[in-house]
Amino acid sequence: MSLPAIILTLLGAVVFMELFAWWAHKYIMHGWGWAWHRDHHEPHDNMLEKNDLFAVVFGSIVIAMFTIGYFVSDLLWWSAMGITLYGVIYTFIHDGLVHQRYFRWVPKRGYAKRLVQAHKLHHATVGKEGGVSFGFLFARDPASLKADLRRQREAGTAVVRDSAGA
Repeated sequence: MSLPAIILTLLGAVVFMELFAWWAHKYIMHGWGWAWHRDHHEPHDNMLEKNDLFAVVFGSIVIAMFTIGYFVSDLLWWSAMGITLYGVIYTFIHDGLVHQRYFRWVPKRGYAKRLVQAHKLHHATVGKEGGVSFGFLFARDPASLKADLRRQREAGTAVVRDSAGA
């Protein structure tokens, strides 16, 4: 593959993964996969969560893509590399920045602050019903997310924690 094709494949895989992550988070993790995802939404002192099993499952798929791609398709191999890049970004931002599993830093302004606020608002609901901000890299304005939470609470489609500001 040419360098421009590799770059487009990497970027395309990252964008695809953000869309897939939103879908998987909303419909799998907050759906039939809630048994694994629940502990991510509950306070605990454990280093690992059942939720981390999703990374094992999705990582196994990417390892298979690398293996098959190595023998069959450069496009598949570079797509797996783009998915891996997304995984690294996700781990750094979600686990590191938002949940502070690896380092302690609270952003005071800009994009990083918006990501943290959006994900904190995602955790503002009790249980798997309702919720906002299921993506990881693209975060809507926190004011609009709070308004969505308020509407969900008023409609009875979500139980929102009092500290959410909704």
